[in-house]
Amino acid sequence: MEYDTLPAKEVIDQTIAALADRGVKAVLVENKEEVLEKIKEMIPQGASLMNGSSQTLQQIGFVDYLKAGQHGWNNLHDGILAEEDPVKQAALRKQAVLSDYYLGSVHGMARTGEFVIASNSGSQLPHIVYTSPNLIFVVGAQKIVPTLDEALKRLKEYVFPLEDQRMKSTGAAGSNISKLLIVEKEQSWMGRNVTVIFVNEKLGF
Repeated sequence: MEYDTLPAKEVIDQTIAALADRGVKAVLVENKEEVLEKIKEMIPQGASLMNGSSQTLQQIGFVDYLKAGQHGWNNLHDGILAEEDPVKQAALRKQAVLSDYYLGSVHGMARTGEFVIASNSGSQLPHIVYTSPNLIFVVGAQKIVPTLDEALKRLKEYVFPLEDQRMKSTGAAGSNISKLLIVEKEQSWMGRNVTVIFVNEKLGF
């Protein structure tokens, strides 16, 4: 199966409906400019936020927008990087899991509504699993595959080799699928807002 091909509109619509049945709101936008504007609308002034390391967020301009500092949000990641004391920095990282918003992407999205996220360190997983009340996942539509098994295969056979190569190109030792999250459902009684924004462009791996 090819893992970098954009699906038909009816496949995206089917996935959006499947996500709704699992407690996750999903919408479709046409391009990276639209998705960046949508994110700006969704996050209120003064809200605290964290974001995971994501090629998708880089490609839509979100990371550069954060760095420019004109957003009016409390960018917790900046505070962590600015702290030079390793003990204090570690404490800030732990506190950051309570951010109002967390932004990231996924590595595989099943048409049946489950999605897969892998991590080497696991630092973003507390936000996703429990602590952040608002999650926004920006997902290039090419990441949609028919089943959960295919989503896992996409991660292991397609995404991981590309990410491992990318990390090695920066001088790092490479990457690992050290921790793996499968999201089956968001329970309504948790009171959280989980939104997937599909983009009708190839973004990320």
